[in-house]
Amino acid sequence: MLSEAVDQVDEVSAAAVAQALNEPGVVVIDVRDQNELVQSGTVPGAHHASRGMLEFYADPSSPKHLPIFAQAENLILYCGTSGRSALAANTLKQMGFENVKHMAGGFRAWVEAGNPVDPFTPETSD
Repeated sequence: MLSEAVDQVDEVSAAAVAQALNEPGVVVIDVRDQNELVQSGTVPGAHHASRGMLEFYADPSSPKHLPIFAQAENLILYCGTSGRSALAANTLKQMGFENVKHMAGGFRAWVEAGNPVDPFTPETSD
C-alpha cells in the first residue's frame, strides 16, 4: 500500500513547505498522533488532523468535518518520516481532493533542515 501511495502522490521537500507556508490557499496538515505533537512540536501554522480520523475530518458530510479541508486549494501533509502522510495524501486523492502533496522525510526532515518548530498544546488542535 505504501509503495502505491508514494507512486500516486507528489512529494515536496521541507524547503518547499517552508516557502509554501506563506502562499495563499496552501494548508499544511500534521497527521501525526496528538502525543507526538505534544512531545516534539509542529510546523508553524500547520493544522492537526490525525491520520486515524482524517477521512472524517475531510468529509464535508461528517459531523467531525474540519472546515480547513473545504477552504484549502492546496494541501500538504506530513507525519514523522513520510509513510503515514503518503498514505493519507493518497486517501484524500481517492476522496476527490486534487491538489494534495506530502513532505519528503516528514517532520524529521523539517527539523533536520533547521526550520522553526512551534510548541503544541491540545487546546490548539483542530
